[in-house]
Amino acid sequence: MKKIAIVPIDNRPICYNLISDICAQDENIKLYLPPREDLGGLIKPARIENIFSWLENLPDVDFIILSLDTLAYGGLVNSRRCTEDFDEILLRVKRLEKIIDNQNAKIYAFSSIMRISNNSINEEEKEYWNPWGKKIFEYSYHLHKSRRLYQANCVINTIPKEILEDYIKTRERNFKINNYYLELAKKNIINTLIFSKDDCAEFGLNVEEAEKLAKASEGHGNILIKTGADEIPLTLLARAIIEEKKLTVQTVFAHNNSKNKISKYEDITLADCTKGQLSLAGVEIKDDADLIFYINNFEYEQGDHVLGKENKSNLKHNLDFKKPYFIADVNNANGADKNFMENILDARFDNNFLGYSGYNTSANTIGSVICMALVKYFADKPNEKAFKKLNAIRFLDDWAYQANIRKIVRQEGETLGKFEIAPHEKEFEFFEDRIKKYFNYNYKKARYSLPWSRSFEVEIKIDD
Repeated sequence: MKKIAIVPIDNRPICYNLISDICAQDENIKLYLPPREDLGGLIKPARIENIFSWLENLPDVDFIILSLDTLAYGGLVNSRRCTEDFDEILLRVKRLEKIIDNQNAKIYAFSSIMRISNNSINEEEKEYWNPWGKKIFEYSYHLHKSRRLYQANCVINTIPKEILEDYIKTRERNFKINNYYLELAKKNIINTLIFSKDDCAEFGLNVEEAEKLAKASEGHGNILIKTGADEIPLTLLARAIIEEKKLTVQTVFAHNNSKNKISKYEDITLADCTKGQLSLAGVEIKDDADLIFYINNFEYEQGDHVLGKENKSNLKHNLDFKKPYFIADVNNANGADKNFMENILDARFDNNFLGYSGYNTSANTIGSVICMALVKYFADKPNEKAFKKLNAIRFLDDWAYQANIRKIVRQEGETLGKFEIAPHEKEFEFFEDRIKKYFNYNYKKARYSLPWSRSFEVEIKIDD
């Protein structure tokens, strides 16, 4: 039995429930998670002391996968919001250092390079992001661009001095903490360390920090910079599952000539994103491979359900693979390709299918489905019902909700001033009927909620 402990990024279903649902596919995985109520949310930070106590009382495990943002700041969102200074944060990091240094487990850890979102929505940022967020993004973008291209710095700043100073101070604190983690990885106190780039553009202070961290980690193969965020613990989970095993995967793009285009919210090509996630999981890409990874990619530009710019595939996809296969649906950001889903559901479900994902960014989708597929493929004691439940939730989330029902919830919520899903539960029945038929999975009931009281993410619980 493989014993794995994970400290997630926060309490969102995609960061907490999905880990449990993936591991349930193999009854020979013993998973340890801290209590969900101790993790951070949109407003409340994590109960850091409780999580430290949980870590200190862990039984012997093989792997510990750590969200460093949770333990240092109280969560990914709080890493941008908390006002504690460097010395206060460092005390926590040093306490963590002592805990993991006394563990026999392999330590896989990840920390975010603080994002700079290209909007003025302050839902996950400090209060001043509205109205100054877009201006901060532009300042960051052009400042880094002038440095990278060795141009004269002609950036005109219109941001109030005290706001810009606070923003820069927060960035510098987090960057110093990331450099401390880097030294822990160089000493092999952390066996594998990932710095994640979330919501990237071509230029920006976050991209500049990533370049500096990459340079400082040269010669240390256990320190990596990856585009993405929420999927990183899942890709590290896949790495733990593979460990010393060998696995090859053939990547098949729906639009092969477009694989070098860049997805929304990312700074690298889709091909490089796919390669990077597979490499982090410990997988080799080759043509005559053990598994097929089918990527339903965009031909010209990625759509985005949140922005109301939807792509619908015009291909008739041939998914009749003779080897085990899994699917990343990235034609759109933030939800499934409706025509592609019709293509899947019109085909017969077969035993070669290992998993599907189509949520949020391309990196999120790719990393999550790699983990889903690899746990299923390598399962020592497979649980077929758990496999069907996991994929039914993904279909209900990425297809039913994200690509179809969310826009209705969002429109009504903006009118009423609050978001509710209960009035729309009836609308899931059409999708549920087709999913049940496809997987031959007659569960009793699916329940829906909005865990962060917003329309962006849904929580789906299936009663078998």
